Amino acid sequence: MMTVVSTVRLNSHSRDEWDKLIRERFRSAHKREGWISGQLLAPTDAPDTRVIIGSWRSQQDWEAWHKDPAFLSTRARLDELQEANHQAVWYDVIEDARADSH
Repeated sequence: MMTVVSTVRLNSHSRDEWDKLIRERFRSAHKREGWISGQLLAPTDAPDTRVIIGSWRSQQDWEAWHKDPAFLSTRARLDELQEANHQAVWYDVIEDARADSH
């Protein structure tokens, strides 16, 4: 399993629309092979920053999703709502401990 952590800074007053589009993107990911989970976070001290955490079976599954029409349909609008400096970092998952997995 791999996890990608993406950090973006939103343009002023774009939070609601950006969050809505990302929720739609998460729904489209549910249908993709290799999708495991995702979280959308907002730092408590930086309300215009978003951190997206996505876990996938492989980086290749994530890359295939990025070619999906449902993904691409929102890309241009999301780019308009955020600053250009977008950062994504990949991690190998060594341990995945969750409350529902005893």
